[in-house]
Amino acid sequence: MEEKEIKEETNYSGTFHERDSHNINDIVSEVKKSFLDYSMSVITSRAIPDLRDGLKPVHRRILWSMFEEGNTPDKPHKKSATTVGYVMGHYHPHGDSSIYEAMVRLAQDFNQRYMLVDGHGNFGNIEGDGAAAYRYTEARLSKISLELLRDIRKTSDMIPNFDESSEEPTALPSRFPNILVNGSMGIAVGMATNIPPHNLGEVIDGCVAYIDNPEIDTLGLMEYIKGPDFPTGGIILGNSGIKKAYETGRGSITIRSKATIEEVGNHHEIVITEVPYGVNTLELKNKVAELVHNKIIDGISDYHTDLKDGIKITITLKKDANPQVVLNNLYKHTNFQLNYGIILLVIDDGTPKTLGLKDIISKYIAYQKEVIRRRTEFDLNKALARVHILEGYKIAQDNIDEVVKIIRAAKSDDDAKEKLISRFGLDAIQAEAILELKLRRLTGLERDKIEAELADLQKLIKEYREILADEKKILEIIKKELLEIKDKYSDDRRTTIDMTAIDYIEDESLIPVEDVIVSLTHNGYIKRVLVDTYKAQNRGGVGIKGMTTNEEDYVEQILPCKSHDYMMFFSNLGKVYRLKCYEIPEASRQAKGLPIVNLLPLEKGEKIKSIIKRSADEEASSLIFFTKKGLVKRTNVREFDLIRKTGKIAITLKEDDELIYVSKTMGNDEILIASRNGRMVRFNENDVRLMGRGASGVKGIELTDSEVIGAGTVNAGDLVLVVTEKGYGKKTLVEEYRLTHRGSKGVKALNITDKNGELVVFKPVKGDEDLILTTNNGIVIRINTEKISTLKRSTQGVRLMSLKENQYVTSAAIVDKEEQEEITIEE
Repeated sequence: MEEKEIKEETNYSGTFHERDSHNINDIVSEVKKSFLDYSMSVITSRAIPDLRDGLKPVHRRILWSMFEEGNTPDKPHKKSATTVGYVMGHYHPHGDSSIYEAMVRLAQDFNQRYMLVDGHGNFGNIEGDGAAAYRYTEARLSKISLELLRDIRKTSDMIPNFDESSEEPTALPSRFPNILVNGSMGIAVGMATNIPPHNLGEVIDGCVAYIDNPEIDTLGLMEYIKGPDFPTGGIILGNSGIKKAYETGRGSITIRSKATIEEVGNHHEIVITEVPYGVNTLELKNKVAELVHNKIIDGISDYHTDLKDGIKITITLKKDANPQVVLNNLYKHTNFQLNYGIILLVIDDGTPKTLGLKDIISKYIAYQKEVIRRRTEFDLNKALARVHILEGYKIAQDNIDEVVKIIRAAKSDDDAKEKLISRFGLDAIQAEAILELKLRRLTGLERDKIEAELADLQKLIKEYREILADEKKILEIIKKELLEIKDKYSDDRRTTIDMTAIDYIEDESLIPVEDVIVSLTHNGYIKRVLVDTYKAQNRGGVGIKGMTTNEEDYVEQILPCKSHDYMMFFSNLGKVYRLKCYEIPEASRQAKGLPIVNLLPLEKGEKIKSIIKRSADEEASSLIFFTKKGLVKRTNVREFDLIRKTGKIAITLKEDDELIYVSKTMGNDEILIASRNGRMVRFNENDVRLMGRGASGVKGIELTDSEVIGAGTVNAGDLVLVVTEKGYGKKTLVEEYRLTHRGSKGVKALNITDKNGELVVFKPVKGDEDLILTTNNGIVIRINTEKISTLKRSTQGVRLMSLKENQYVTSAAIVDKEEQEEITIEE
């Protein structure tokens, strides 16, 4: 190639690259612009709900179409295919499956907190089974949907549909805050929203609180709106994530299934009655099966799901499985517990925004003010138009003969209209109305009706104008109508917010300090009640019914404490567990309580023997431990300041020994230990040196073919109650038992004979308590200790309980005296 040609080609090539670069820049710019347009279209027209009515366009079009068709709650259900076809043909030119799926979701009680569509037929279930085809199912608007659509023709802006053949609303009037009540979930281009559902009554209370006090802050609103309220219930652990989401528009909460542990025969069952929102129960079942197969979770023998009356998942455990450990593993490895991310992203005035709770409520109230203003203006204009026509009727009645004459003489409608206008000073609207007037409206009676209607309309016009001139009146109307909706549709909260969940309490100051009573039954049921529950009664009161227990169960331990006190639980295996008092579930005074195995990871055969409270102003210096084999150990109470969730060793037990009792001591208390063979030793606690937490202890009483059946600390003047296996017992002054040294055989507590049998119960008492005795076959008797004789140490006691053959006393508990006297009326 010649040099000239090479230069020309080089120049041409350079020109080509310049043009190519220019074209590429144009393409990049066009793609960028088009993609932004597309993304905004997806955000505003598909995926993100409008703050005003809480709906995406497809849901709004479904509700509007059903309303237009007259498919309302007072009419029979219509085939879903009818609605899907109407929506697709008039407003939403997309696939029929997307429209039907959106409508199905509005009719599912496990997806919608308050269903907006009333479905009839198979609309799917929480196991993931889809709805039947739209040719089989039927639907209509639910009653609460009418509150979203109320006054829509008076208040909403209408825009042309896709082919301009009809009009659709830009937003529904939404007379309740649907954006919070039913929430929404959606993924757009580069952003997502996840607004949880809430309780209708709580949200309306929050709106009313804002109307009353626009300066209210997030914490103030949370007094009314506690947090999300999911249709599937569940338990939210703590409220710090809720608070963050309400303040910033973003946060994360942990939702846990509602589970109880039940003892059935010789094994336990975990019963799940509520699951986290959005969880597919069939996927849960498959996941558990996978974990069991891979030996990640051990101890499960069966899994059964029942959806007949709500959700009931029964997980049967093997005989030797620890139910609390299995449940904790289920929470850890499956969606029985999950994190739920809250993103309060909405379309506000055509723009996607992430808003806090107060902003959402304030903007919703601002929209409702506009709704009420538009409705009032519409009604005002309608009333003024009617007054205008009625005034024309009055003129016609006053000049009836001349009006009839003009109409009869007129050549046409237009001629009559023009003559009426020119003769009586009417306008075209009034003249037209007079021409259409029926002759019977010209009677004297009809004139009275016109006068009465005019008077009523004038009152309404005055009222409408006062409303439009005063924003306070508008807010009062909003408040009144919101409370009417609350009274009509509100229900109880389904999701519990557990402020006492271990590891989820980030701000303990949010939990009030209260005086409470913790009680534990013989069969291991525990609960917490406010002290105020047990009100003091005057002499002669009948008392109040306490915990509901069966005949074989009774309250064994009762501790008054404050809600922020620590509670230490000592088991027969020598372990100690710790909870804050507020972590024990609160219950009514009649409630049975919760099995303690739900709170503590107890092993099979492990039972709580003592509960010790530890408060901030604790004066006790040490804890003293007693074992069945006669050992005693004293340990500084500060050794138990740090206790893991899984518990820790409180005393090292020797073979075949077990812990029977733990007590706090003040540094110079007296100790009593009683053995089955009727011997009792009394000594000063300083005879036992302080030992470490892992020590086994030292000999407290010399045993000869016997075992310790009871121990405790006593004070001067106390009484010692003893009961034998054959139902004999007595009280004895503590001074009867001489002070000896640790490790001695002690002195005789009572005279054991074939008649009364061995000693089985020892309890220090004041003399005004009740004694509950339990036999080997489950018979329980309650005796007031005042009725038990106070006798010398060497006597054999008196009969407390008549026992049949092969029946004997096994255990006892000292409880508060039960009042059973009749009420007496006194001046």
